[in-house]
Amino acid sequence: MQKALDFLKNHVEIAFATCEGDRPRIRIFQIMKMEGTTLYFATSPVKEVFRQLHDNPFVEIMASEGKVFVKVSGKVDFDVDLETQKWIYDNNPVLPRLYTSFDKMAYFKLKVEEMDHFDLEPTPPMFKHYNLNDNTVHDGYVGERYSKK
Repeated sequence: MQKALDFLKNHVEIAFATCEGDRPRIRIFQIMKMEGTTLYFATSPVKEVFRQLHDNPFVEIMASEGKVFVKVSGKVDFDVDLETQKWIYDNNPVLPRLYTSFDKMAYFKLKVEEMDHFDLEPTPPMFKHYNLNDNTVHDGYVGERYSKK
C-alpha cells in the first residue's frame, strides 16, 4: 500500500470525479497536502464542484504516469482545522495567485477508503485493491476481479 501512497505524493495533479444527479463530472485537481491516508484539497465555495460535494460527498480520484495508475475512492469531509487551511494556502504557490487570502476558499479532506493500484507494464499486468475499511488487500492481474492472498 505504501507504494501506491508514495505514487500519490509524487503525482499531485489528479483527475477528480464527482456526481451531479445521475451524471459524472470530472476535472483536474491538486492534492494540496497528504497526511497518511488523508488527502487535502481546496476550492472556491462558488464553484460547481463545491455544490456537488455538498450534495454528494462520495468521490473518486485518479493519478497516472505512463502505465501506472492509482485510483482512490472515499467520502469528502469539510471539517479541516484552521491551521491546516493556512498551511495549504501558504504552501501552494498557485493559491495566492487566485485568491486574496486563505479564508476565501473552501477546504476539504478525503480519507482513503479504497485504493486500486494498477501497473500495466509487466506481463501479466499487476493489480492491487486495498480496502482500508476492513483492512483487506486483494491482488491479481488486470482483467480478473480479485484473487485473495
